[in-house]
Amino acid sequence: MSRFQRDNGLTARIVVSFAVLTMLYLVFMSVLLYFGVGFVPIVIMVSLMILAQFYFSDKIVMWTSGAKVVTREQYPQLYGMVEKVALSSGLPMPKVAVMNTAVPNAFATGKSQKSSVVAVTSGIMDTLDDEELEGVIAHELAHIKHRDVLVLTLASLFSTVAFFLMRYALFGSMFGRSRDNGAGMILILVVAGVTWFVSFMIIRAISRYREYAADRGGAQMTGKPENLARALLKINGTMKRVPQRQLQKVESMNMFFIIPALSGDTLSKLFSTHPPVEERVRRLREMTVLK
Repeated sequence: MSRFQRDNGLTARIVVSFAVLTMLYLVFMSVLLYFGVGFVPIVIMVSLMILAQFYFSDKIVMWTSGAKVVTREQYPQLYGMVEKVALSSGLPMPKVAVMNTAVPNAFATGKSQKSSVVAVTSGIMDTLDDEELEGVIAHELAHIKHRDVLVLTLASLFSTVAFFLMRYALFGSMFGRSRDNGAGMILILVVAGVTWFVSFMIIRAISRYREYAADRGGAQMTGKPENLARALLKINGTMKRVPQRQLQKVESMNMFFIIPALSGDTLSKLFSTHPPVEERVRRLREMTVLK
């Protein structure tokens, strides 16, 4: 297998994105403090949200998906495949989970490399051959290698905090009465809205780039980019034949899936967490040509 190369572009984008978000939130906090929203309640609320996100995010993902951790005895071929790619890439062996749905997909979660989980659906095991499934597993392990789950969890916290600060500042349910008039409240709402929207867009941009980076990293792990390219095309094609009702049941997992269960219309694609499958396949096949 090819040697995994760290993606400096991904690292640079994450650093810049978090710097922009931090500056934006400093402005937001300054506005809240100016209009009498208490500093201590803000710190308490943000701290609690950070702790909750950090400690429970992976458990929430597993609970939401319904995926169950499995053993080597239950799924020897799948377990061996994950073990092979993880060991060759210098990663600790993650837990392996299976999600019982006909929707062909996969995801990774976990706060750290040592506590990570790689999950696949029963549908994807029925859809892909061994080489294609290995390519998908390598893609998910590349997310773990890049610590994408932790980064996205922390990044999504920014937009969540903006929403709750806006809500509590508006209703005064946590911070008490503001010493300013209605004009001040309008300014707080505007600043909060802008903060939330910019956070939302930055998170989407990070998420789309992380998919390209995981494709590239996964292809480097196996040394066979074409296998992942074929897998993406096959998953995408099969997904279109899955009943809409089944896709809607797993829609909440779209940010984590290798391909979203529901791609939506043209407008929703502007805010998508994933780049177009066709572009991902093109980039992977360019890697094949360059080998």
